[in-house]
Amino acid sequence: MTRAKTPAANAEQMASPAYRLAALDQDFLLSDGLRGVRFLLEYEKAERALRDWGVASTIVVFGSARIKENGAGEHARWYSQAREFARIASERGGALDPNHDGTRNNVIATGGGGGVMEAANRGAHDAGAPSIGFNIRLPFEQEPNRYSTPALTFQFHYFAMRKMHFAMRAKALAIFPGGFGTLDELFELLTLIQTGKGDEIPVVLFDEDYWRKAINLEHLAEHGTISRSDLDLFRFARTPADAWEMLVASGLECENANKSKAPE
Repeated sequence: MTRAKTPAANAEQMASPAYRLAALDQDFLLSDGLRGVRFLLEYEKAERALRDWGVASTIVVFGSARIKENGAGEHARWYSQAREFARIASERGGALDPNHDGTRNNVIATGGGGGVMEAANRGAHDAGAPSIGFNIRLPFEQEPNRYSTPALTFQFHYFAMRKMHFAMRAKALAIFPGGFGTLDELFELLTLIQTGKGDEIPVVLFDEDYWRKAINLEHLAEHGTISRSDLDLFRFARTPADAWEMLVASGLECENANKSKAPE
């Protein structure tokens, strides 16, 4: 007959949540009072990985997650254009070939999910270049696409910290048709440029007809809620090659900008 083990005299103390190491106490780390620490952790984890990979600057690509490679209407074209643009940018922008100090310029960065994000990460993958996926944890569990570089595939809880990482290294924006999330990111970065809180970087929007129907920015200028000069903060692109040339002509710093043009 097995005798019951006598509890240790200090068993209650050993089992107390107060006795857990702070770094291993999930209840403590996820408490309201530790929100600032969680912000710092989300910043630092991604920051260290980006530095380890030598990511000096990025080209951020936004667009709808609902666009499919073989989608109906314009969706297949938008997917194809995002993929081709990211390939051209990766081959000619510096992401493929590190600088002498090991840093990489103009690395494609997306929100990490499907649709346009998948297409852009895929284009970088086609070129053999690294690319970034800044995923966000959502109630319907967004998952990363299979084309972002695994070591540069991040997951954020806080939209604010994700946006900060998008903005910190961005040297250009390529915006494809999208919905609320795309509009949110577009206007976030346009506001940073407009207010001088961020660098003035080139912005291209794909499919002028879509964007003019989606947002009447001329209306804002006519009513004085934005300056007419704010309409010059972005340009419309028809093709991936056009977009690349626009970015370079608008001041995108790129050691490889004069390489032979990619096929149309």
